[in-house]
Amino acid sequence: MKINVIGAGLAGSEAALQLSKRGLNVDLYEMRPQKSSGAHKTDKFAEFVCSNSLGTADCSNASGLLKKEMEILDCELLKMARKCAVPAGSALAIDRELFANTITEIIEADNNINVIREEITEIPEGAVIIASGPLTSEYLVNSIKRFTQSENLYFFDAIAPIVECESINFDKAFWANRYDKGEASYINCPMNREEYENFYNILINSPRIELKDFEKNVKFFESCLPVEVLASRGIDTLRFGPMKPVGLVDKRTGIENYAVVQLRQDNSAKTLFNLVGFQTNLKWGAQKVLLQSIPGLENVNIVRYGVMHRNTFINSPKILNPSLQTRKRDDLFFAGQLTGTEGYTESIATGMLAGINMARFLNGQKLLTLPKITMLGALTQYISDENHTKFQPINSNWGIVDPVELPKKECKNKKLKAELIVKRATDYLSSLESL
Repeated sequence: MKINVIGAGLAGSEAALQLSKRGLNVDLYEMRPQKSSGAHKTDKFAEFVCSNSLGTADCSNASGLLKKEMEILDCELLKMARKCAVPAGSALAIDRELFANTITEIIEADNNINVIREEITEIPEGAVIIASGPLTSEYLVNSIKRFTQSENLYFFDAIAPIVECESINFDKAFWANRYDKGEASYINCPMNREEYENFYNILINSPRIELKDFEKNVKFFESCLPVEVLASRGIDTLRFGPMKPVGLVDKRTGIENYAVVQLRQDNSAKTLFNLVGFQTNLKWGAQKVLLQSIPGLENVNIVRYGVMHRNTFINSPKILNPSLQTRKRDDLFFAGQLTGTEGYTESIATGMLAGINMARFLNGQKLLTLPKITMLGALTQYISDENHTKFQPINSNWGIVDPVELPKKECKNKKLKAELIVKRATDYLSSLESL
């Protein structure tokens, strides 16, 4: 029997590899290059579309705990991400081209995976994992709507610009990590108050790409707001967000600046850098004017402009079990951002869990439902909670995990709390029988 995995993005690629290493045969469907998603730039598998960062690897952070859990559960894409990593302080960032090429080569060479380059327009019969992502094609979206008997939800996501390193003026820009932690891996463009106010005025008055009629009621995911939307909330919003200067000091001057724009390495050759937190829907000409108003980027060469696109997700609380199996059909699972889990790490993690559980289902084993003492369990329990009335995408965070009890005198000790949550989760997963 073959399992149909729809979509060769992060979740679909991980699900296919999990099934393959358990000796199961997979038909992996990918519509690119026959049909474009509108946001992808290549036909490679597991392509990072927006940022090139998987977030922090530090277990004192919720995203770091999720990565630790994935490591214990033997996540394939996480292994490859670490092999394709580029310097990014405590974050796990990757050379996106190297990563996508590597995953594509691994999958195409896998004898248990049959790659089919065509669009799926209807949910197939038999064992299926739908991991078609937030840019699922219209025909398949309509098929999902019919199956779920509910309207799909959506939010808008945006992509940050990428620039050439050699076009950055290092007479003004400087290398540093926040609080000088580890080897300096971010490029920082400092601003004084006058420069920041000039930048802000350009930003809030810049023309945006006009939305189509069906896009007019815009809903954004709070963790990935376009920079112009953030700026509209007040002149200092950016200085307390992606442009906060705290902990970033140019050692040449010793000055902590009024605001700082950070750039993160985008490829292993250190030739390309993306602007951290600068997702945008500004018109391309306006983006160039804005970026060149940033000290150090006066003559910057932009190799990819920011864009915005609509992301689709299902109403998981009405459709899915915490195992990612659908309630209406035992042999159908969903994974990735289509489920309402937001973030690259979360997408890979749910692809991993869907692959594990599809294999267990076909082998007549009890499905793995992780408890809320784990980050992945908390995430899947959250998105499948029938009590949600206004479900919106979510990424890993401490607020969804079962709390730990601390002595009264330690109740505000966040570091200790994180350490205990991490130990509890890793102990539980390490105790599981072989999956």
